[in-house]
Amino acid sequence: MQARRWIAPLRSGCSGYDSVEAAAMRYISTRGLGPAQDFAGVLLAGLAGDGGLFMPESWPQFSPSAWRAMRGLPFDELAARVMQPFAGPSIPFGVLQTICREAYAGFGHPAVVPLVQLGTGLFVQELFHGPTLAFKDVAMQVLGRLFDYVLTRENRRVTIVGATSGDTGSAAIEACAGRDRIDIAILHPSGRTSAVQRRQMTTVQAANVCNIAVEGTFDDCQDLVKAMFADTGFRDDVRLSAVNSINWARIAAQIPYYAAAALALGAPDRDVAFSVPTGNFGNIFAAWAARRMGLPVARLIAGSNRNDILARFLASNDMSILPVEPSLSPSMDIQVSSNFERLLFELLDRDPDATARTMLDFRSTGRMAVPDAAWHRARTLIQGFRLDDAGTEAEIRRLHAATGYLADPHTAIGIAAARALPGAGGIPVVAMATAHPAKFPDAMERATGSRPPLPPRMADLFQRAEKFTVLPNDLAAIETAVRALANRNR
Repeated sequence: MQARRWIAPLRSGCSGYDSVEAAAMRYISTRGLGPAQDFAGVLLAGLAGDGGLFMPESWPQFSPSAWRAMRGLPFDELAARVMQPFAGPSIPFGVLQTICREAYAGFGHPAVVPLVQLGTGLFVQELFHGPTLAFKDVAMQVLGRLFDYVLTRENRRVTIVGATSGDTGSAAIEACAGRDRIDIAILHPSGRTSAVQRRQMTTVQAANVCNIAVEGTFDDCQDLVKAMFADTGFRDDVRLSAVNSINWARIAAQIPYYAAAALALGAPDRDVAFSVPTGNFGNIFAAWAARRMGLPVARLIAGSNRNDILARFLASNDMSILPVEPSLSPSMDIQVSSNFERLLFELLDRDPDATARTMLDFRSTGRMAVPDAAWHRARTLIQGFRLDDAGTEAEIRRLHAATGYLADPHTAIGIAAARALPGAGGIPVVAMATAHPAKFPDAMERATGSRPPLPPRMADLFQRAEKFTVLPNDLAAIETAVRALANRNR
């Protein structure tokens, strides 16, 4: 598969790239049907029409000198340069720079995604300094503005639907609430998020926001979203789009923080490893994509809780669905990781027929038959790690006692994984800190004896009025609610 080689944008602000490789990036479905689209097209479409996920037709790759030229840049500038090969020319580079600058201006740390050292060769990258205290903000704040730009340019309106296991929903609502050309409906599993996570969604009173508590699991919510996209009449009627990590733009906007961490630790002249608490596989796939772009990512660790389908797959090629069990880390309470399809597509040498067949068999049988050769290819880069609730609490307690650092349950799993599978040969390991500990006060209090406070801007969260609708796990009922939202605001 051919890679495009991009030259680092000039510091004057040009988005410069090799003139031989100046063609627009195109995107294809992992399942092979339908025409290729540009970045604006996949942004608005979300899911491909054949049920697959969009992937870049070829991988852009920065040279070592281009990566070195990006060392020390402010994060917003770095993000624009890393995203530009995926977005251009649908989004002019100057527009992308402005979007990134505005997206990160309100983050609670000047570095946006700061690195914190916990020990020799062990770091955390804090991704929770955005408005909803979760890593999803890093991409969502960009996506909301990308939607605004493209929809205004094309004089269009969309209805965004998304499924959340905890953090995606609040980040998406924060990014889209009050925007003139967007309606947004978020599905969350009733009773299966933390109270803070739920209230961050349900206390937003904007007229273009609809929260639906589904009587089921996150996987049920995710299946409902995919079913809505598969219902072509409904999809066209409400002009459906998505901000879940099934939307390629979400992945593209997550790649920059891996670049920021790697460059800070010496890349491209030094290898780095990442430990990622993993649910829907989008965050860790962004790290995989960073490697395809030329960053020296030597190893990835996929951290799982008791819902350990990814750890089982990586250990023994056992990708079989088991019942979802609620845990201390609800954003990882997933058995069907949507973005794994993107990795599968790559592992199967980008064969769309094989990918489609494997995914359809998986959903019909509950077990994914991955060829041994493809499984071994995955294992050469990615290791799995599993930690149950007791182990998660113990890691939160140990880390706090040893260093004073407070890690939420998801981050604690990533740190425990990094400690259990340390880097060899002096390679630093970065655990991704995906949520602020205040989002999980009960778990933190049990582990450490104290409840971390919410930031001042959220101090009244539990006094705010909630607004949401409880609906059964029924496609017709969900579509009725989403259609009502779209019709009300047209």
